[in-house]
Amino acid sequence: MYNKVILAGNLTRDIEIRYTQGGMAIASTGIASNRKFKSATGEQKEEVLFIDITFFGRTAEIANQYLRKGSKVLVDGRLKLDSWTAQDGSKRSKHSVTVENLQMLSSRDEAPMSSGGYSQPDNGGYANSNSGYAQQAPSQPQANPVAQQAPVQQAPETNIPEIDITEDEIPF
Repeated sequence: MYNKVILAGNLTRDIEIRYTQGGMAIASTGIASNRKFKSATGEQKEEVLFIDITFFGRTAEIANQYLRKGSKVLVDGRLKLDSWTAQDGSKRSKHSVTVENLQMLSSRDEAPMSSGGYSQPDNGGYANSNSGYAQQAPSQPQANPVAQQAPVQQAPETNIPEIDITEDEIPF
């Protein structure tokens, strides 16, 4: 069977992270996704869906580091049914999503600020290593990347147009 869910929306709360005895990170939060539509009477309506989501491994650590309540994200993963017995003895259940891939959509200017600020890594997308997808993670910071590169030879002059863009217009 095929079980795949793709959601885009805003986080409803800050990330809650914990670690297993084996050291694997597990992070949980919620996502709100809305849909605008016209009713049969032609009235403009909006429907909001709230779903709990769970991240595992390196994706959980990255989510905890870079995301806050209100952050815009695109996630895909598996739909899961959580069941439990409440204190009054009644059986309860809810659907949640186990995230396999995460894409951060908030730009630097739109992102909620915390005490340390917010900066999105170079490649905004992350995947669990156990999901069957290639893992994408930010590269390790280098002390002086220019000094570690081989000398660049001057190429013959080519006709490359100059782009008029400021650093503030770059979304990451």
